[in-house]
Amino acid sequence: MILTLVSWLGGLNAAWGQLNNQAFVYRLPIKPENSGQLRVAVQGFLFSKDNEYFNKINEGKTLYGTQLAPRLVYFPSGNLRLEAGIFLYKDYGTPRLRQVRPVFTAKYQNGPHSLLFGNIEGQLNHGYIEPLFDFERVMLNRLEEGMQYRLQTSRLQLDAWVDWQRQQYRYSNFQEEVAGGLTSEFTAYQDSSGWRVGVVPLQFLAIHHGGQLDTIDVPLQTLFNFATGVRVRRRLNSEFATALYFDGYVTRFTDYSFEEVLPYKRGTGLYLNASVDTPLSTVMISYWSGNGFVAPQGGKLYQSISSTVNNPNYTERQRQLLILRFLKDYHLPGNVTLSTRFEPFYDLQNKQIEFSFGAYLNFNYEFLLGTLRQSE
Repeated sequence: MILTLVSWLGGLNAAWGQLNNQAFVYRLPIKPENSGQLRVAVQGFLFSKDNEYFNKINEGKTLYGTQLAPRLVYFPSGNLRLEAGIFLYKDYGTPRLRQVRPVFTAKYQNGPHSLLFGNIEGQLNHGYIEPLFDFERVMLNRLEEGMQYRLQTSRLQLDAWVDWQRQQYRYSNFQEEVAGGLTSEFTAYQDSSGWRVGVVPLQFLAIHHGGQLDTIDVPLQTLFNFATGVRVRRRLNSEFATALYFDGYVTRFTDYSFEEVLPYKRGTGLYLNASVDTPLSTVMISYWSGNGFVAPQGGKLYQSISSTVNNPNYTERQRQLLILRFLKDYHLPGNVTLSTRFEPFYDLQNKQIEFSFGAYLNFNYEFLLGTLRQSE
């Protein structure tokens, strides 16, 4: 399974995982005073990410575009939120929209428990580490549709979810595709001096391609990824550094398919991170060692199989990366956050230095249209 020591960035309300993705996380708010209200919610995301990669595992590319999701929101009661709207996604450099999709969500909240149907609070909201869940999915695969249960207390966070990615019908010429998983974290220790230790009992993710209604002769595929571990944070009172973090994980990949399709049936990985918050930026150094590791929704750099166009069958059983990250969030007026990330890395196996740079603008805002009179 896996051992993790991870930063507890920003406390319980921050995004989980080894990076502070708080700027990219938005939990649909529910308050008792919302009962009967009709609102408009607008979510915007502008992104630019340049991957200057020349390796055979993950090729270089540029992601540059805009996403917008306006929704109409109604609260039948103080603990139920219903919303419907549209998701628009456009890449720059092309005149057409890449995606135009309806969005629907029902969210019920009772104390620390939340239950969602429809478009769930997905992607970086789950809090996976990058080897299991690719950061770039927030740009390329933003929407998740299915069911989700969340538990959040002062000491425990849990997220269980299902994302139905492709629906199959009779005589389809493709397989159905479904993903699901669970992330959890328990605060084992914290004190007034600034220490916080979080134990990650489990990060689990499963991918299944199959179904019985299609007309193609393609084997079923079921892949599992696991992770577990511990996060440590130390708050500092210094003009040069405000916090120190350490997280370390061991990961596992297992292919439970009846027929072997991938080059590896199982694999493991070790993922260590250490970082410091400074007034200028967060500086993090990460080490990854993978052995036959495959994660279908994980960061492509961490894989032992290629995702490239020119070398699709290339494999590297042993992957070793040393990654340096410079991360900064700028909080602008009007609920706007500008995030910048510079991430050079050294491939210890191939003796290569490569890097990526990204700039992201996140915007989330809701405003009240009015309060509807509810029948007695």
